Amino acid sequence: MLQDKSVIDMHAAPTLADLFRERCSRSPDGRAYVQHRDGEWRQFSWRQTRDTVARWQAAMMRDGLQAGDRVAIMCSNSWEWVLCDQAAQGLGMVTVPVYTNDRAENIAWILSDSGASLLFVEGPAQWQTLSEIRTQLAGMKRIITLGAIDEPPDNMTTVPQWLADDDAEYRCAPGASDRLATIVYTSGTTGRPKGVMLSHRNILFNIQAALQVFDAYESDLMLSFLPLSHALERTVGYYLPMATGTGVAYNRAIPQLADDLAAIQPTIMISVPRIFERVFGKIKDKLATESALKRRLFESAVETGWQRFLHTQGRAPWQPSFLLHPVLDRLVGSKVRAKLGGRLRFTVCGGAALAPDVAKLFIGLGIPVTQGYGLTETAPVIAANPLHNNEPASVGLPLPGIEVQLGKEGELLTRSECVMLGYWNNPEATAQIIDDDGWLHTGDKVAIAESGHISITGRIKDIIVLATGEKVPPGDMENAIALDELVDQVLVIGEGKPFLSALIVPNPDALTRIAAELHLDSSNATMANNEELRRLFMQHIQQRTAAFPGYAQVRRLAVVDESWTPDNGLATPTLKLRRNKILERYHDLTEGLYAGH
Repeated sequence: MLQDKSVIDMHAAPTLADLFRERCSRSPDGRAYVQHRDGEWRQFSWRQTRDTVARWQAAMMRDGLQAGDRVAIMCSNSWEWVLCDQAAQGLGMVTVPVYTNDRAENIAWILSDSGASLLFVEGPAQWQTLSEIRTQLAGMKRIITLGAIDEPPDNMTTVPQWLADDDAEYRCAPGASDRLATIVYTSGTTGRPKGVMLSHRNILFNIQAALQVFDAYESDLMLSFLPLSHALERTVGYYLPMATGTGVAYNRAIPQLADDLAAIQPTIMISVPRIFERVFGKIKDKLATESALKRRLFESAVETGWQRFLHTQGRAPWQPSFLLHPVLDRLVGSKVRAKLGGRLRFTVCGGAALAPDVAKLFIGLGIPVTQGYGLTETAPVIAANPLHNNEPASVGLPLPGIEVQLGKEGELLTRSECVMLGYWNNPEATAQIIDDDGWLHTGDKVAIAESGHISITGRIKDIIVLATGEKVPPGDMENAIALDELVDQVLVIGEGKPFLSALIVPNPDALTRIAAELHLDSSNATMANNEELRRLFMQHIQQRTAAFPGYAQVRRLAVVDESWTPDNGLATPTLKLRRNKILERYHDLTEGLYAGH
């Protein structure tokens, strides 16, 4: 892949600014970005992007910003996100992404800790989020916003007002590849966010390693919907396409994802398990209303497609049922693929484990899903499944040039050019995660097969130790339970207790249906205490976890009446559950589950 003349390598581009400059030089009129504006999809070339970046740079210099200054970006995925980032990178500045759905107290910490000089806010909705910390923003050199704000502070202006009318010259400041490029604050499940310092080399090495596993071309089109504040989307969904000349289209919003897939028809997509799980759930819900014949047809299509996949991977023999595949695919698989745009060559799934049943369904229907794994601290990809050697139950093989080994308690350690410079303003935390030999301790408990494929078995810190001494990694159980049609979110608990219990956030649609069947008022918060409802949930959980050992069975549960979201502090901006916060919130409820034991 790296021999392809259209691909830019680190020799030609030792920094992210060099990468952008080189791409604009090689493909000035090529399709760079696509986004929906004023009721239509608009396309921007690399030349247009570079010329507009130059105007942003001129405005930044007028405000007195200099190399090394931090520029914070609190904006949805968009062309303007790229403009701000590339303007800062070209001037030797450091960008600090901020999740648009993060809480004000976290944002205040990030802006203060990073010492950001400029803040780019998308519009009124984000400014409203910042309402309680506005006095802390008075010292910033500039706050810019796409949308007009009522009663703006003195240091705020809109982007059109801020930019000069005259054309400007794009600047690409020379710099070493080991120079700091960005500070990415981890949305940790405990404590304050830590600022991960990533160099230009960290990110560019990760891109080059990934391109030895996956092919991307100028003719490809990616659909971007994971936040650019997320390291996976930033590296693989933004900088990697720049290296290959691949166009990127921006999703309008998650509720419009289905419409945008149909309109854009992407060939590559970066995703997280939650998206596939939601589609999986909708498919299963629809199947439940179909005739027995249609259900059997669907199941046959998935099973035949899955066996064909295993055969092409060299892990199963040819079967006569493959002769039926063209018909089954036309009746089932092609229709599901059409819902995803109909042109997907492959999709990379990361951020959390994808349940095997979900992977089997999509792969069986002809949608190549490949899992990857990494950390913000590793820029971020450590391992991925190549399409020709795809073990869906694993997170893949280490990327070329990335070392891995097992540490104590089966913890995965990694060492490479992708390992971060350290945590910003936090040498103690840096020393705790990177040892003297340069190995980064991931905190993830893994198993490594003879083939080299890595499987995540749990978080070292999340392992539940029962009063009996049995150790239970809750992740696998939670993934299995979350696939149930009745369940939206789940937390398995039991540290120091005689047995496991679970906190359940029900699926709203399923809850409404069940309430009608049980003659309950679904809007009544006390409904969660209904014994018949709990018994039904327990039956479903027992079915989902039947394959787990006897000690790893949920004995009691509680149904809760609120979702766990970033807004209420019970989930991170990337929707990972904050276990400790949830346990604090429901302390009395969880203690009640163990009363008398």
